[in-house]
Amino acid sequence: MFKIRKFDVIVALYIFGIMVVELMGAKVIPIADIGGLHLSTSVAIFVLPLLFTMTDAVTEVHGRERTRGLIRLGLLIVLMQVITAALFTVLPSDERFAWGDSAYDAIFGSSIRFGLASIAAFALAEFLDVAIFAKLRQRLGKRGLWLRNNVSNFLSQFIDVLVWTTIAFYSFGDSLGSNTAFILGIIIPYWAVRCAMSLAETPIVYLAVRWLRGNKVETIAAKAA
Repeated sequence: MFKIRKFDVIVALYIFGIMVVELMGAKVIPIADIGGLHLSTSVAIFVLPLLFTMTDAVTEVHGRERTRGLIRLGLLIVLMQVITAALFTVLPSDERFAWGDSAYDAIFGSSIRFGLASIAAFALAEFLDVAIFAKLRQRLGKRGLWLRNNVSNFLSQFIDVLVWTTIAFYSFGDSLGSNTAFILGIIIPYWAVRCAMSLAETPIVYLAVRWLRGNKVETIAAKAA
């Protein structure tokens, strides 16, 4: 029989979500055209709200400092990914792999910029999320978990979207007007959808909190194969 601590499961899911965002979030999908504004969003939209939900659940059960430690770990992972991508993309390829070298460099080279954008945006947004959630908990106590979760998510995710999108997608070869239109076209639906997903995922934070508390059971046990 082997045992896995519950908090270790949270850490694993948190790091998994971060890596999915970093390596796959560069893809932008269309949403709609409203007037002259083309609305689109990153595929990271399907993962990021869950990361904020996890930190809220950890803050609720384990406190603010434990959550800060989890965020710092996430930022360290992103930094390591950026450094690794920068190193691996400059290494020469074997002749047998030359056919895929340009695609490899294009994909993982772009992840360097997205990683740097994530470090700035994620640090600001996640620590803001924890601060707002903790402040609301001081005022409301254990009441209104749904309110604390969503208010902190709405505000922090706006900062995350604003900072990340600007750093990740600003094109120095285009005009300020063109950049502004494109970035706003991502920020508006991206933030709106993330807020909607935060509301939809409210039951998850309740389940996560209940699971983490779990009558003080700290481990998941399973029979070894």
